[in-house]
Amino acid sequence: MKVAYIFATSMASTVKLATMILPQLEQGNHGAEVVGMMFFDDNLFCLRQGDPIGERLAKMAAERNILLMVCDQCAVRRGLADGEFSQCGTGEVHARGLVNGVVAGCFPQLYQALAGSPPDQVITL
Repeated sequence: MKVAYIFATSMASTVKLATMILPQLEQGNHGAEVVGMMFFDDNLFCLRQGDPIGERLAKMAAERNILLMVCDQCAVRRGLADGEFSQCGTGEVHARGLVNGVVAGCFPQLYQALAGSPPDQVITL
């Protein structure tokens, strides 16, 4: 089964991702193929360059071809992307200061990025 995760609630990336999902991916016993992860609000902060969670996740994402996307509007608000609010949702906002492989976007970019390997389940945490 293919899954995509949306990290939308407070501390979802620092608790659920960091202490449950990521260790399972690293140990090879997660039980599902993860095809994508979308980060909203302060959940983006774990993806900053040098953050241990983000660096570990970037390694797993590169090895397993997992999409890592941050909400473009959330990233602009937090100084983690280049672009203007008027560009949000257009694909013109670019992540910066984040671990390798992270892209910025909104739902249109998420749908397009996952179209080649669509998830069977989308899980919002």
